[in-house]
This record gives sequence, structure tokens and C-alpha cells, in this order.
Amino acid sequence: MAAQLRANALSMIESLVMGVAGSAPGFSIAVTLAALIASAGMLAPGALLIFAVPMIGISLAYKGLSAKMANAGAAYEWTSRIFNKSLGYFSGWALLVASTVFMVTGAVPLGTATLSFFPDPGLVNNVFATTFVGALWFLAIGFVLITGISLTSKVQMVMSSIELIILTAVIVAAGIHALRFGAINPLSWSWFGLNYPPGAFSNSALIVVFFYWGWDVTANLGEETDTAHQAAGNGGFFSVFVTAFYFLAFTASTLFLFSLKDAKGLSDNLIYDLAVRAGLGRAGGLVASFAVILSSVATLETQMLQFSRTLFAMGRDGAMPRTFGVVSERSQTPVRTMYLLLGLGLAMIILASFIPTVGLILSDSVKAIAVQVCYYYAVAGFASAWLFRGSRKSDPGAFMAYAVFPALSAASLVLLAIYAFTTFDNLTRIVGLGGLLLGAVFIRPRGYGQDVAANAARKL
Repeated sequence: MAAQLRANALSMIESLVMGVAGSAPGFSIAVTLAALIASAGMLAPGALLIFAVPMIGISLAYKGLSAKMANAGAAYEWTSRIFNKSLGYFSGWALLVASTVFMVTGAVPLGTATLSFFPDPGLVNNVFATTFVGALWFLAIGFVLITGISLTSKVQMVMSSIELIILTAVIVAAGIHALRFGAINPLSWSWFGLNYPPGAFSNSALIVVFFYWGWDVTANLGEETDTAHQAAGNGGFFSVFVTAFYFLAFTASTLFLFSLKDAKGLSDNLIYDLAVRAGLGRAGGLVASFAVILSSVATLETQMLQFSRTLFAMGRDGAMPRTFGVVSERSQTPVRTMYLLLGLGLAMIILASFIPTVGLILSDSVKAIAVQVCYYYAVAGFASAWLFRGSRKSDPGAFMAYAVFPALSAASLVLLAIYAFTTFDNLTRIVGLGGLLLGAVFIRPRGYGQDVAANAARKL
């Protein structure tokens, strides 16, 4: 066993594709768009634009921090070096918790989309069937990742390319249908207003955070990316704009072709329903479902990469057991972290099969994940602001891009998480905050402090 990941394994294009796959347009739309419309109503397109602003700010923070210190631990490592080991540890822990919970959120829709190809419609809403099929996919993806980053990247390039081609075709078909037969909800500037119903603002914001989350996998792959100081950060930054386009286009298409009441109920496989309504028939709907499958596989893959690289970096520093801080000499992959993830993920998926409905699984996990994401994104934003604070006079542009904008974005995420927490039910609070606080049980003060102190002494 060694302690070095495979250097220069990913190009700039591959990093960009990884970022898009992390945010997963097909998966996020199929799983979350109905929930966003149910929360924000006709303001859903505006919500995607408004709450994309802090995402752009945080992606700039990641871009600046990656340029200074590319590291598999990303937010964990940056926060440990710039602030202190405790904040860094909980940044890493928050990502580990979010990724673990996501195993359910990602696997269940993957099972649903797969079962839509079977003639029995009852299978799609059968929680046991969907979680079982999702678990099989989860194991298959894990074994691909264990083989190494080179194969993983090639598979990701093919899947994401096919996914985006199919999604683009559905968008075009929906637009043509709306032009020919008229839109149920015509395009209106009111879609971009701020008159949210009471309690809808924070809920909508959390859903949008979940929509965009995942692009930061590019930073966790920094040590494995060619010219990491540029490519890793740029890949994540530009992927936010690519995914924003697809999110907005599908939201508008859904409002064009469905009434608000009907759109709220499309929680199982919205893209399939949209393709059928756009005139592509069941065959087109199944092709659209195939895109959801590809997107679900891709986003599960990227989240598993984030988990494994973050835990690897924490093990290498001594923040977690050092057994996780080594890689296989053959594949140069942290396989021990993958074995742990496979075990945790299967346990979570099995537990999910006891929750009565697919929709309940998704709604609870989306909010819980968003709280974790708000925390580690915000801390990274503040870390960037602190690191670049001295550039105010020497480089005002960098100061605005990497200090001011990230700091404001981070502050907005903190305020959002605090306010939204007051609106959660008890189960979501337990998973959201309890999962973060659970990290205190596993923190390793001995040895870790010396490693972080040594890291902090390096030139940033």
C-alpha cells in the first residue's frame, strides 16, 4: 500500500464532465424538480437563478483555493490549514455524512428508473423493489471505482455525453410542443419574482442547494488532475453554468406542458412524464428514463469519489484512522475507503426500504443533505475570503472574486441553514444536525494536531 494518488489522470475536459456529473442534471431534475415546484410554485425558475448566485460564489472560492493548494481533502484540508483542525475536521465529516445519506437519495431513483422498463407499473412505487435494484447498481458502481480513476473517468465521459444529448432532445421536443399547441403556463417575468409564500423561501433555497451540489468533486480530484491548480477549479466553476442551463430549461419546459397541480405530483420520474407529454411517446419516455439512469449512476459515482478522497485525506493526516490514508499500489485508489463506503451505503439503503414511500425518503434526505452542504460550503467560502484578504490593494479583481463574493455567499448559506432548521420536522433535524454532531464521537485529537500544524507551516 502507498499514500500517493495517480497524478495527471484527469484532463480539464474530464474535470468539467466530473463537475457536471456531480450536479447530475438528469438525476436532480427527475428527483427534485417536482419538490421545488411544490415549494416555490411559479417562482421555481427564479429560485434556480437566485440561489445559483451563492453557488457561483462558493465555486469561485473552490477555484481560488484549488489554485493555491490542490488536495484530495478539498474543503477539509483548506479549512484545517487556514483556520484550525476542528473546523477542518467537521468540514470533512459533513461531506462524509452528506455522501452517505446520498447513497439512499441516489440509489432509490436509480431503482425507480430501471424498473420503469418493466411492464408491471406497480414495481416503480414498490419501496422494497426500488431499493433492492438501487443496491445492485450501488455495488456495481463501487467495483468500477475500485479499479481506478482512469477507467472511472472514461465511463463517466461516455455516460454524461449520452445523458446530455438525451436531455437536450427532450428540451427541444418540449419547446416545439409548447409552440405548436400553446403553453399551459406561458413564459412570464413573474416567474422571477420574490413573492414567496410563507415558509417557502428557505425550503426552496435548500432544494436548490441540493440541485447544484456535487460540482465540488472536481476539487477532491485535484491531486489526480493535470495542471490541478487550474483545471480542478475551472472544471467545478464552469460546470455550475452548464447545469444551471439544464435546470432552468427543464423547469420552464415542465411549466409549459403541465399545470402547477400536475407538476407537483411528478415525483417519481419527471423526465419520463415530460418526454411523453412532449409527444415522444413511451419509447421516448424510456429513452429519457435511460438518461436518468445514466445521470444517477454518474452522480453516485462522483459522490463515492468525494467520500473516498475526503476520507483518504483525513486518514493521511491522522484526522481519521490512518488505515484509510493509503492507496492500492496497483490501482492507486484508496480502496479501503471504498470498502467502508460500500458497507455504509448498503446499510443505509436497506434501512430506507422500511420507510413507507419513495417520496418520503427523497424529501427528508434532500433537506438533511442540504444542511451538511451549507456547512462545508460556507466554511470553504470563509476560508477563501481569509486567504485572499490581503489582495485588496495588489489585485482588487482577485479580492472581489475570491474574498468578497465567497464571504457573502458563505454568510447567506449559514443564515439559510439556521433558518431552515427551525422549519424541519424531528426526523430531518436528527439526520441533518445530529449527523454533523455525531462527528464529535470520532474526532482524533492525538497525532492529528501535529499533522495539521505541519501542513499549516507549508507555504500557501
